[in-house]
Amino acid sequence: VQLVESGGGSVQAGGSLRLSCAASGYTYSNLLCMGWFRQAPGKEREGVASITNDNSPTYVDSVKGRFAISKDNAKNTLYLQMNSLKPEDTAMYYCAADFVLAYDGGTYRCPLVPGRVRGWGQGTQVTVSS
Repeated sequence: VQLVESGGGSVQAGGSLRLSCAASGYTYSNLLCMGWFRQAPGKEREGVASITNDNSPTYVDSVKGRFAISKDNAKNTLYLQMNSLKPEDTAMYYCAADFVLAYDGGTYRCPLVPGRVRGWGQGTQVTVSS
């Protein structure tokens, strides 16, 4: 199983980047949730955005309105469009799959909790300068 990220880089504040993550070797159930997490130096890993297999997204408050997560199920590829980037968005960004799902009645959610993720990519660095 493998998650391979690409698209990181250095931009000025206000700029945009698009991250991609190609998943291979995972089963259908492993990919019911995919997501992006990030970790800045000296800080804990935090959830940024996640998405269900029927394209229902969840975002951390700090990126709402600026970031958009999407998924191409046919290609098993996950994306994160990041606009209006801020210096505080600087971090290593990790693709995530194979979540421990959370259930609300008859539906499931993709919790932005690192401890509920079983599959990680190697990370791609995003640096935003002021």
